[in-house]
Amino acid sequence: MKPPPFEYRAPEHLDEVLALLSEYGPDARLLAGGQSLIPLLNLRMAQYDLIIDLNRCVELKQITSTDDGLSFGAMVRQSDAIVSPLTTELCPLVAKALERAGPIAVRNRATVGGTLAHADRSAELPGVAMALEATLVISASSGSREIPASEFFVGDMTTVIEPEELLISVKFPSIPKGAYTAFHETGVRREGVAIVGLAAMIEFDEAGSVRDSRLALTGVEPTPVRLHGLEEAIRGERLSPGFVAEVSEQASGVIEPHDDGFFSADYRRRVAASLVKRALHGANAKEGAEA
Repeated sequence: MKPPPFEYRAPEHLDEVLALLSEYGPDARLLAGGQSLIPLLNLRMAQYDLIIDLNRCVELKQITSTDDGLSFGAMVRQSDAIVSPLTTELCPLVAKALERAGPIAVRNRATVGGTLAHADRSAELPGVAMALEATLVISASSGSREIPASEFFVGDMTTVIEPEELLISVKFPSIPKGAYTAFHETGVRREGVAIVGLAAMIEFDEAGSVRDSRLALTGVEPTPVRLHGLEEAIRGERLSPGFVAEVSEQASGVIEPHDDGFFSADYRRRVAASLVKRALHGANAKEGAEA
């Protein structure tokens, strides 16, 4: 398999990238980790006049702390994000999600920005971005804009990024010290494509009741689904086994999955409820052990 002919550029600076995007628009495509683009080109399912390789652009490879969290440059490898001390300290949910993102060989190539911009409904990181209300920074030659995760994803493999724009970074808020975090998912095999995933962050108060929670499902609709109603239902409550069994069923009622060639909508609903139950039980066990 060989890709169709294209022009290749590998700029070293962000302003060069943005100038090329401004010139070529939809006829250009960005190359980050290449986990999706290269197969599409080789199978001739996609064709572009210009491929812009971002791998030499050092400006996009930084992990930095911010006033209220941390920022990942778009070209930070998933494996680097996982092992970064800043991730562990400020936002461990990112690492827990990316550990499920595929085999080591994939995580060594795939990038934070590429994963978010690709917007695959089964990907883990978009769920974390939705749950934690991350902010995505998009740039063009005309300027930059910041988009909340709730507005960034618009459909299957579709985001608000315009042809002349580039996702340059994503900012996650800090997770409160001692909060429970987990990313649970179910798939045909470990490190394979997930059927349904759940990003969870649950914080307790001194009395052992839920102070705050962030829950978002992946794989059930074209974009990640934030479980606002369930978050509100558990706020101020203790996560007793009976309460968890009752409230976790809400997850199956607020999503609208469809039957496909692999699994039924009903199955995805039942898996979603099961993952929520697992997360709530896990949070309660952690709180009980530390009480």
